[in-house]
Amino acid sequence: MIKETKLVKVKIGNQEVGKLLLSNKNLCLFEYNREFISMGFSISPFYLPLKPGVFTAKRDPFNGLFGIFNDSLPDGWGNLLIDRYLRSKNINPLNLSVLDRLSLVGSSGMGALEFEPNTALKTAHEMTNLNQIANEIKKILGEEESTSLAQLVQQAGSSGGARPKVFISVSNEPWIVKFKSSADPNNIGEIEYHYSLVANKCKIEMPETRLFEGKYFGVRRFDRNENKKIPMHSASGLLYASHRYPSLDYTELIKATLALTKNMQEALKVFRLMVFNVLTGNKDDHTKNFSFLHINGEWVFAPAYDLVPSKGFNGNHSTTISGSGNPTKKHIFETAQNCGLPQKKTNAIFEEVFFTSTEIHQAKI
Repeated sequence: MIKETKLVKVKIGNQEVGKLLLSNKNLCLFEYNREFISMGFSISPFYLPLKPGVFTAKRDPFNGLFGIFNDSLPDGWGNLLIDRYLRSKNINPLNLSVLDRLSLVGSSGMGALEFEPNTALKTAHEMTNLNQIANEIKKILGEEESTSLAQLVQQAGSSGGARPKVFISVSNEPWIVKFKSSADPNNIGEIEYHYSLVANKCKIEMPETRLFEGKYFGVRRFDRNENKKIPMHSASGLLYASHRYPSLDYTELIKATLALTKNMQEALKVFRLMVFNVLTGNKDDHTKNFSFLHINGEWVFAPAYDLVPSKGFNGNHSTTISGSGNPTKKHIFETAQNCGLPQKKTNAIFEEVFFTSTEIHQAKI
């Protein structure tokens, strides 16, 4: 049985960041460690400034949890695996608190945050045969019994998104490999790989990508640098904007990027990605599909990920463009103007992305 977690220590490596516990109203309380205040950084600048005192989380949109810690929890696929594993051990996942679930993440989460007590599942070996993994995933999606459930739970870590994925080591480097969901076309891996190549040509910062076995899309993890974990924060957690429904506009995202990074070049990265998403029909541009990394004492906009044609929310972009879910060129440049981006730069970015991505254009603008 999993013991009820009363208190969670938050760590980055061997350094304690602070402590988390639940109030009698099931709202998370967090306090930074004194030593971390003197030599650390704000792990969530807009909602957890680096200062003494106890912070109380809001009820929404993360069920009483702070956004930065919600980033560490798994999403659709990861939750499906964990809940199924718990039920196989006669544990009702509905009885677990957010602190219990953070303990289940332990040191296996995205980014640099780790949680103690660490109750993450450990198995004797890692699955490396991608075709075997795909077969086991197919069983799980078909609600068949899988003898590899425990290994998949461990290798899924706290990965987000609905599509099945695993963490694997490729030439001693950390990678994420994705697999087809029941709703995906058979060649989804090839499609996402092709999109990543075009995005790279459009000068969108991308991690290295590969197409394994000619069908499984893989991406090198950008929250790891050799053996070092890099602090990471999604736009969802940073801005308390749910990814389950439209809750953000690119204008807000670009302004938040400017406020966080104090760097116009980082804001222009977001603009370039917005243009690409609009032109190529990536409408699943929700708030968890944008992130920031803390590198060398500064926040930067993370490399792009999850670039693939999608229907979005009722056929609209999940993140609106100057208030529109189906934008025109006018909305794109309204966004740039409202954010104070340099017109000469944004004009050049639009032209470059437009002409470089013509082979996969979806939008008519």
